[in-house]
Amino acid sequence: MGQKVVLRERIVDESPRDDLIRRERFPHIWCPGCGLGTVLKCYVEAIAASNIPPDKHVIVSGIGCTGRIAGYVRLDSYHVTHGRPIAFAEGMKIVRPDLEVTVISGDGDLVTIGGNHFIHAVRRNVDINVFLVNNFIYGMTGNQMGSTTPLGAKSSTSPYGCPEPPFNLPLLAAALGAPFVARWTTLHVRQLADAMKRAMNVKGFAFIEIISPCPVGFGSYNDLRDGRDYIKLFLENCIVDHSADLNKVGITLKPGEPIILGNFIDREAPTYHDLELEVFKKAGWLK
Repeated sequence: MGQKVVLRERIVDESPRDDLIRRERFPHIWCPGCGLGTVLKCYVEAIAASNIPPDKHVIVSGIGCTGRIAGYVRLDSYHVTHGRPIAFAEGMKIVRPDLEVTVISGDGDLVTIGGNHFIHAVRRNVDINVFLVNNFIYGMTGNQMGSTTPLGAKSSTSPYGCPEPPFNLPLLAAALGAPFVARWTTLHVRQLADAMKRAMNVKGFAFIEIISPCPVGFGSYNDLRDGRDYIKLFLENCIVDHSADLNKVGITLKPGEPIILGNFIDREAPTYHDLELEVFKKAGWLK
């Protein structure tokens, strides 16, 4: 005779990460099917596993749906102007190098409006983490196309299809010299949380592109109107290849076209702070 298994459901009023989440601000504002709740979950799990005290963690965000993550985390949080979170984070890290500074914001904020700040922060190799949530559209501010909108994809400003080729973000970050470059989706929860934890221990600029569903915005224009449509897309098209040729990891979001994921780059490089100290020593300002 086999043993009888009794399943019991337990409902609790708190979660193991309530010390890192502002529960008083819930329920959140995000739409059904959105992946940003998963990004928030992965971020606080990475903090808890990082061995860096929470009071040393700082989060910076800009304007947009993703930018609201900063307001839900029980940390020193900064919600700054559209396109400027990386510049703000650079200044903070340079003045307070003891802090673990993380930028979490959207593709429109960080590489369309804020693209110039992005490329120079990578070039300088400032020791910050940039977790870019890519939903391929300006989700909160009007559903316009941006610099990551796939060629041919529709939006409020490209009703007949986007006529511009998008950025290949892992290739861009790697070409500029970033020590850590990764890409995951919100379906790949453990891999994403582990990549975030790794980024927090990288010396230099750490970049993760997070592919996230946006059924109400991007999806409503492109036949991905339900969160399950995105999950199906990810299950059928995502391929993990840590050693992928980054020239070939651009995203089309077309059925049958691969979405290449992985921790692509993990290397050492002199940081802005290292080079700054060398200059100070040569100038005689430091012994």
